[in-house]
Amino acid sequence: MTEPSHLAAIRESYDTVAADYTRLVKEPAELDPVSRAMLAAFAELAAPLGPVADLGCGPGKVTAHLAALGVPVCGVDVSPRMIELARTAYPELRFTVGSMTALDIADGELGGSLAYYTTHHTPPQWLPTVFAEFHRTLAPGGRLMLAGHVGNGEHLRPTRAYGDHPVSYESHLLPPDRIAELLHRAGLVVTTRVVQEPDGGVKRQAGTFLAYKPE
Repeated sequence: MTEPSHLAAIRESYDTVAADYTRLVKEPAELDPVSRAMLAAFAELAAPLGPVADLGCGPGKVTAHLAALGVPVCGVDVSPRMIELARTAYPELRFTVGSMTALDIADGELGGSLAYYTTHHTPPQWLPTVFAEFHRTLAPGGRLMLAGHVGNGEHLRPTRAYGDHPVSYESHLLPPDRIAELLHRAGLVVTTRVVQEPDGGVKRQAGTFLAYKPE
């Protein structure tokens, strides 16, 4: 099967910015109180249910944060360079290269999935495929946390990022209602939705969703 063009752009861009991204992006402990609380809530919900996958884990900072909260977690990312940095920083954890469009994870294997600031790079027409993978790989009762940039349908095409490196990925800022609808269509039940408005150094709205796969 031919790889979607957006995946190649995401991989190449994050391979390019990986070192500076790791240096510039906050540690989870430095996030705002709401973001930290949502991660803690997800950890409490998912930890007893089985293995958890941090999908789009980048350099592994959030993966390690969940592990410190007692979550049996591994990381998956489309960028080999990000995975290399994650393995170096957290050798006790498992990290693999992979894509959310076709996860190398068995049906019903996961007690939880985290997609933390990753799916906004996915073109809207591909989100049903990604969300179907979330549903497929979760066990009945398994938990999902999805967090990321939201908006009114803006389509952003940055040319440089993270240390002024060239990038070719794009961002799609969908309304929270649209994301919730797509999760519902994928068979997931949204239980919690939090929208944070821009504040201080944060330039865009952020949305966090907690959901589960019905028994």
